[in-house]
Amino acid sequence: MEAQHATFSLVTAAAAGMVAQIAARHLRIPGIVVLLAAGAALGPDLLGWVQPRDLGSGLFAIVDIAVAVILFEGGLNLRISQLRREQAAIRRLVTWGALVTLAGGSAAAHLLLGWGWQQAILFGSLVTVTGPTVVGPLISELRLKTRPATVLEAEGVLIDPIGAILAVLVLSIALEPEAGALAGGQDLATRVGVGLVAGVAAAYALAGLLKAQRILPEEYVNVFVLAAVLLLFQGCEELVSHSGILAVTVAGVVLGNLPAAVDRDLREFKDQLTVLLIGLLFVLLAADVRFAELYDLGWMGLGVVAVLVVVVRPLGVWLCTLGTELSLRERLFIAWVAPRGIVAAAVASLVASALESSGIPGGGEIRAMVFVTVAGTVTLAGLTAAPVAGWLGVRLPGRDTVAILGAGQLGLALARELHSAGTPVVFIDSNPQNCRHVEEAGFVVVYGNALREQTLRRARIERVESVVALTANDTLNGVFVERARTLFGVPRSLVAAGRVDTGLVAEVVERRETNALFEGPHDVERWDGRLRGGEVEIQHWTLGEGESDGESDGESEGDRETFPQPAEVGERFVVLTLRRGESAFPMSAGSTPRPGDVATVAVYLPERERVASMLRERGWEPA
Repeated sequence: MEAQHATFSLVTAAAAGMVAQIAARHLRIPGIVVLLAAGAALGPDLLGWVQPRDLGSGLFAIVDIAVAVILFEGGLNLRISQLRREQAAIRRLVTWGALVTLAGGSAAAHLLLGWGWQQAILFGSLVTVTGPTVVGPLISELRLKTRPATVLEAEGVLIDPIGAILAVLVLSIALEPEAGALAGGQDLATRVGVGLVAGVAAAYALAGLLKAQRILPEEYVNVFVLAAVLLLFQGCEELVSHSGILAVTVAGVVLGNLPAAVDRDLREFKDQLTVLLIGLLFVLLAADVRFAELYDLGWMGLGVVAVLVVVVRPLGVWLCTLGTELSLRERLFIAWVAPRGIVAAAVASLVASALESSGIPGGGEIRAMVFVTVAGTVTLAGLTAAPVAGWLGVRLPGRDTVAILGAGQLGLALARELHSAGTPVVFIDSNPQNCRHVEEAGFVVVYGNALREQTLRRARIERVESVVALTANDTLNGVFVERARTLFGVPRSLVAAGRVDTGLVAEVVERRETNALFEGPHDVERWDGRLRGGEVEIQHWTLGEGESDGESDGESEGDRETFPQPAEVGERFVVLTLRRGESAFPMSAGSTPRPGDVATVAVYLPERERVASMLRERGWEPA
């Protein structure tokens, strides 16, 4: 019956974790708050459906595996190119900042709870980490400016393995005090060295295998990488205990930043698996905390959390960001947001179990105090981060980015014109060669399936004012703009098509849910080829007085006689953008030029004279 109950506990925790995260999404509150409540409700003190202790040592095997996958996925999504400007602040936060938290958390537990220094220092080491699984969604929802968002996200990913190794180091000294700090320092250096070397080596080996399609069939890629990550983790653990957590994080960061090493399916597979594992872990670990242990902490437990939030964290951030380019307001916001997450909870359970197995008291109290810290910091961040960010002015003022699906030559030409007018642009594409080309041109590109929600989130879709579907696949274009509008509320969408009178594109245009891109239908593949072959010239034309009614705002339907009819234009030219004053927007069939507007026109060179004549006939003059 015990085995049956252990299985029931496991599957119930997994199902409850998913339901809790779905409920949190609908309620628009941090998922961990609902997960902790679900774990407490299902645990031994209430319903008794989830009994983590029945899993025995299997509980810690599950924790190890889940944490390895979660940290690998976090590293996979971390872009080194975005961290360089803030590298000083990030480097200090994950080193000196961790030591400040260790010292401050230890002192708070010792003074307020009356714990001995050994127990207090163990607690301090456990709360050095922040939670990427909490910080990431919070950043996306708040639409923070780039600097604070980059620092918080990078700190959350990178400090987890460092904090976990630090906690294990403190635990080993507590269990074997005769070994001394010198031996502990040697152990730390060994763990870090093995983790770094193994992680980098594994990343390059995986990248080589992923590119060798003859060796690794496409349908086995996802599960193979998962197996390799688990093997890397456990292999490092067998070699040097607690080095695996750093190895998988480093492997994720390196692999995720190697050109074209990771395709969209692998990223999405890891994203979905991480959601399942986070839910499972939090429910299991929350169910393992007893109400009596929480009650024994009393009000002083909340006092320790308050000290961490209003004293220790601000002090650490202030010291670690001195002399950086971060503004005072950005530093204040970073100081306010430091929710603890799954790694703190998981390592706390491991530490508590190790202490109990060694007959050392205090393990249950440490675990309970860590869970109070996790719950308190997550709830506080979830409820106050938005108003604090608004008050400090670190949120983006509004949607201003154009997201272009299709990193081809025509999209690159459009992006250059928008960028020259100060409009931020992000590309989304699943072609590695296209992605590399636009990255070399200086643009941000997200590699992945644009129809997947996770890919759109990586593209910071919450910042996007307009989506532009610019591939040769009309159906893909139509589905993409519909998903961007319905799932993320993107206010404006434009879709390129060879024809706008049939198919899905015609349907969405007819329902006025989108506009046709450019001044009329065009063959995207043909123009990409022309641009690659140097057969196109980018020209700028200004509309003279008297050729428009002057009443349109540039975005509504109106008289289009300022350009020839599509049948007459054919593939002679494409109007890419209209610039009005200091701003520019992509040209669409719903845009009506005003006198003084500047049009960016891609002209097929053999038709240059004919195009110039057509435009002049309608009141345009070279800018």
